[in-house]
Amino acid sequence: MGFLASTTESVASGAESIAAFLVVLTVLVFVHEMGHYLVARWSGVRIETFSIGFGPELFGWYDRRGTRWRISAVPFGGYVKMFGDADATSMPGEEVHTMTAEERAVSFHHKPLAARAAVIAAGPMANFLFTIVLYSCMFATLGQPYTPPNIGKVQDDSAAAAAGVMPGDTFVSIDGQAVSRFEDVVQAVELNTGTPMVVVVRRDGAELPLTITPRVTESVDHFGNHEKRAMLGVVGSGSAYLQRDPGTAVVEAVRQTWSLGTGILKSVGQMITGARNSDQIGGPLRIVSLSGQVFQGDGVLGLLSLMALLSVNLGLINLFPIPILDGGHLLFYAAEALRGRPLGPRAQEFGFRIGLAIVLTLMVFATWNDLAHFWPFTKV
Repeated sequence: MGFLASTTESVASGAESIAAFLVVLTVLVFVHEMGHYLVARWSGVRIETFSIGFGPELFGWYDRRGTRWRISAVPFGGYVKMFGDADATSMPGEEVHTMTAEERAVSFHHKPLAARAAVIAAGPMANFLFTIVLYSCMFATLGQPYTPPNIGKVQDDSAAAAAGVMPGDTFVSIDGQAVSRFEDVVQAVELNTGTPMVVVVRRDGAELPLTITPRVTESVDHFGNHEKRAMLGVVGSGSAYLQRDPGTAVVEAVRQTWSLGTGILKSVGQMITGARNSDQIGGPLRIVSLSGQVFQGDGVLGLLSLMALLSVNLGLINLFPIPILDGGHLLFYAAEALRGRPLGPRAQEFGFRIGLAIVLTLMVFATWNDLAHFWPFTKV
């Protein structure tokens, strides 16, 4: 009976995780593709297909402009197929060379370079804008998580204690970056890999510069990863949700989105240089698990915060200069601007094959990282 109850709870928890994941992913993919769609329509491009997911169509419909809106079987992504595209990767089809004047007028590949670049860049930009809007609404209604940058406790034998930090001090800046919330301190330290940091604290009305070298400790996260984290050894003095007025909410939302983006890029750079463990790269299975854990632990607010984080991730990943991603298309357009003419079909096809190989390799690597924490793969 106990085993049956445990199994039932596990199935229910798994179903809840998958449902939360599908909601998050569907919203983010829709936002990204809608960015492409709206700017393409604004540029006069005919849209043939707007798909959430890849593979066989589950259901769909045509709108009055002839666009096929579809939900497809494989939910990991989506695409907008524009008139003149050979496939979902937006490679030009053979028919672009034999189009009539009327067809050229609505063909994506016959639009000016600036218009094509705007259509491609609109997807990632839509993700960033969505994050700003989402944070703005959260901060203006539910409130912004806020912990004053005051130090409530300094742990014995910690990096902060060794540098002379005392309870009652207030963080002013870290490595030249102003600190307004304790969350700013947490983010700055999490990105550190054990290198000295110049920390300015306010004590008795005077600002005191200190050099602190965070101590790197190893911990195990929810997925079983042995993660190295830098720690100062300080605790804040309490937290709350600070409700912002609409104007301040937007400003704070932009600031938070920028902070997330720069933090992600810095983490990627640390992985490339080997300063950070690449085991932290996760795929769909990890996102499914994380979505469920966040939803069960923090409810809708936690899920919205996760959605904002993943939206910035999606926008940045698509801007990487890898052929087949949006950034790869923009790279080709930059080459076209410099050369005065597009790259040849063979060069573009070769580039897309390389890009596809890179993306598939990363997907396999991320999926392996996910599977490595599930039995029986933990035995391998």
